Amino acid sequence: MLTRVQRLEKKIVRRVGRAIGDFQMIEEGDRVLVALSGGKDSWALLHALHVLQRRSPVRFDLAAVTVHPGYADFDPAPIAAHCRVLGYRHTVETSQMFEIIEAKRDPGSSYCAICSRLRRGILYGIADREGYTKVALGHHADDLIETLLLAAFFTGEIKSMPPLLKAEDGRNVVIRPLCYCFEEDLAAFAEVMEFPLASCGCPVAGCTQTQRHRVKALLRGLEQEHPGVKANLLSSLGRVRLEYLMVRGAPKTSAGGEPAGGPAAGRGPGPRGRRGAGR
Repeated sequence: MLTRVQRLEKKIVRRVGRAIGDFQMIEEGDRVLVALSGGKDSWALLHALHVLQRRSPVRFDLAAVTVHPGYADFDPAPIAAHCRVLGYRHTVETSQMFEIIEAKRDPGSSYCAICSRLRRGILYGIADREGYTKVALGHHADDLIETLLLAAFFTGEIKSMPPLLKAEDGRNVVIRPLCYCFEEDLAAFAEVMEFPLASCGCPVAGCTQTQRHRVKALLRGLEQEHPGVKANLLSSLGRVRLEYLMVRGAPKTSAGGEPAGGPAAGRGPGPRGRRGAGR
């Protein structure tokens, strides 16, 4: 009988492998840089990729980097120490993010948005400098569906975080291998694995008054009342029916309501994909 650690690891690694295969995230010879913040998600991502690296017939290089945001309370030492114990290649990149944020942030606004953009730019710079072909981020299924609702509610758009994205600089490629993994599983895995979780050190860390936290609370309540809501929302990101949306030039539907060319393609978490590092 599998232990709880083994069950969680198997579930997460399987979903990461499927995501990699479905979206062709990692290919032969890739050099993957994992953004290791020290949070539960990035630790689970790094662990799963190391497991798949050992098992996969597709050969790829793997390393992690922690970007020091410049906050006085951020301590990367436990992260670096744990990586050494596990044999993970890891570096810490210092930055002046906090100074830049303080200079550019509008009074009363959140640190998170500008912090995320600056951190992404630093990661792109490291990848470009060190020759990494992919930057792996720890965004999970909850992040994707929260972003979907946030965009619909507050910007009037239907969009989310793509599993694979070519950056605007034309050089860097971002991958999100946790896109099929839900936050509750990642939190449970981090607990049983005893990862040294690190706070970002942000002066307003833990704020629950952001729009994202409100959407997270909404989804939590809906999931409790109607189990499967989150999984359905995630599945909807791969089952887009343009003919039933207000899109100019979308395919016409038949008299029976089905699209003229047949049912739209697209599936949710767990479809079988072509051969990739997750296979």
